[in-house]
Amino acid sequence: MDVIFGFVGDKFAVVVSDTMAVQQIIINKDDEDKTLQLDSHKLLAMSGPKGDCVYFGEYILANLKLYELRNGTKLSTHAATSYVRNTLAESLRSGPYQVNLLLAGYDASEDEASLYFMDYMASCQKVNSGGHGYGGMFCLSLFDKHWKPRMSREDASDLIDKCIAEVRTRLVTAPTKYHVKIVDKDGCHTTLYDCVEKAAQAVREIGRASCRERV
Repeated sequence: MDVIFGFVGDKFAVVVSDTMAVQQIIINKDDEDKTLQLDSHKLLAMSGPKGDCVYFGEYILANLKLYELRNGTKLSTHAATSYVRNTLAESLRSGPYQVNLLLAGYDASEDEASLYFMDYMASCQKVNSGGHGYGGMFCLSLFDKHWKPRMSREDASDLIDKCIAEVRTRLVTAPTKYHVKIVDKDGCHTTLYDCVEKAAQAVREIGRASCRERV
């Protein structure tokens, strides 16, 4: 039931993940963070069994930090992606991780943000947009129609609204809360997207508009 999707804009990348931890028909918690901040300018979103996601994410985070301490520099987004993919590939014949990944990052040397799509079979591709889980699949057609190069922050916000609305329409048990994380030249920024609060805000705005019309 994971809902993870992301896309790149004008010198920033967006990763959106739901906050529900579900086991069969049981909701264990509704404040799960499925996106791991690897460093100041990299995000790793994970979909799959929670044990594999936690173990794999912590392993990658620790080794990237170890590389930084040993060499005095951070890996680029492309280099970090290569390391993550190689780790997945090496584990395929021993103890495979059942995790699907989106890795987003910003590189100051290129002044660009990038997004990489990886699955548990260690396939990897640099993409403009992508998603995992049932919810992520429903967003792919919206990306085909509405994503465009050099998207502004306002356009990105509208696209996030469209994707979450589509997930809410399609999934019977769609999550109501999402973490929206943006990585750009200033680092990583996180906001909580609450569908219930959004709906209440829309109702309040309609009410205020109606009052102004009466006046």
